[in-house]
Amino acid sequence: MTQPSLKRKREVKNICCIGAGYVGGPSAAVIANKAPHLNVTVVDIDARRIEAWNSETLPVYEPNLYQLVKPARDGTETRRPNLFFSTKIDEKIREADVVFIGVNTPTKRTGLGAGKASDLGWLEAATRRVAKAAEKDTIVVEKSTVPCGTAESMREILMANAQPGVHFEVLSNPEFLAEGTAIKNLLHPDRILIGSLDTEAGYSAAESLVDVYANWIPREKLITMNLWSSELAKLAANAMLAQRISSINAFSSICEAVSANIQDVAYAVGLDSRIGPKMMNASVGFGGSCFKKDILNLVYISESLNLPEVAAYWHSVIAINEYQKDRFVRRIVKAMHSTLYQKKIAILGFAYKKDTGDTRESAAIDVVTALLAENATIHIFDHNPYDACQDAHGVVILTEWDMFSNKNVKVGPSSANPLLNVTNKQLNGSMATSPRRRTARMGPCRPAAHTMMVANIMDKPMYVFDGRNTIDVGALEQLGFQVEAIGVASAASIAMAK
Repeated sequence: MTQPSLKRKREVKNICCIGAGYVGGPSAAVIANKAPHLNVTVVDIDARRIEAWNSETLPVYEPNLYQLVKPARDGTETRRPNLFFSTKIDEKIREADVVFIGVNTPTKRTGLGAGKASDLGWLEAATRRVAKAAEKDTIVVEKSTVPCGTAESMREILMANAQPGVHFEVLSNPEFLAEGTAIKNLLHPDRILIGSLDTEAGYSAAESLVDVYANWIPREKLITMNLWSSELAKLAANAMLAQRISSINAFSSICEAVSANIQDVAYAVGLDSRIGPKMMNASVGFGGSCFKKDILNLVYISESLNLPEVAAYWHSVIAINEYQKDRFVRRIVKAMHSTLYQKKIAILGFAYKKDTGDTRESAAIDVVTALLAENATIHIFDHNPYDACQDAHGVVILTEWDMFSNKNVKVGPSSANPLLNVTNKQLNGSMATSPRRRTARMGPCRPAAHTMMVANIMDKPMYVFDGRNTIDVGALEQLGFQVEAIGVASAASIAMAK
């Protein structure tokens, strides 16, 4: 039913974000910076997390996040503070014109749909809290990734628990943030989706949110649509990105079997304008808090709609991802003479991708667990990678941090020394169009004086297992390493084939 009090587009002055995690914190920081006339408050029941947001050590690592938080939170000579972090949830809800709900929606562990369906418990709890605390008409924005129809459930809860005379409009505004590039995604998004009811009140609420984003985003990138399309678009985007990764990983297994090079294949395929080069890097598998969870949710939705073939199709994307991790571990064991007993393995990187500290669903978890089952001794890199590699029998790269790579090394006074170092002559190779020789012509290498080359500190024979295709295989083989990379047959395998 159209709610008359929200027919006209209302001016937004105060925004409250429920959930001080990977979505709420960065999103609020960008809005506060780009719209200094708005008051933006992030609230959470976790007092320690709020305390961290108010400190110099933020609870979320994201490049350039602190540089946005500090001036908006603390103010400067030229601007007042307009970004706040608080545990006074009800008070901030009452003050807000718009409430974003960005709480976690993990996969259910028990009950109906366990292992596939989303657990909406925290989302419903936040919605009920908004309903009971709000004392004026409020726009409630669904920011979390949710199944289709969740916004309608939120509307029912809000209307059933609202204080007399208070009206709500629910909008869907899914985030399309990639950890490690979240600030870039927020500042320069491909698009912003805003879903609303197809009513006059729904349209006016959507326009109010459009005005917030229009402070820094061109209006042609602010896309409005109905609630259900907006909710499904988020799941569809993540599912298709994960599908793309699983597809290239499936080809990587064929490449290893026939001595093709997956980087050559991906390079050639990516030149097709219909396909493009993005998300075409074969790896040990995707991770993070979204891809697996959202695909499993899509599987559950398909099963619930009696679409078993569709469910099986999307489940195969997950199956390939699990297969890739298992295949990688088997390759490690086979290369190291079928036993890891009392062998030291250095793990370089435990986060699921570079530029984030997030380890949720990281491929490293399953790989390390499997290696431990083979009685390997595991040393995981934290602050000193050379300690991890000292006397190691093998190095396993599981996160594509720049310091683990010897490709495209930018050498200069402020550059990080690559861990798997190569000689000056090797660094000065010329650029070629093939991905086999992508290293650009560079200046002289300036290795850090306090470090030693890994080749000099590892046990012999030396093995490197590259789960992210982040190294130049040929350069390391010249230093005496036996290298096993995703989608590339090992030198030993090629020799045997000849």
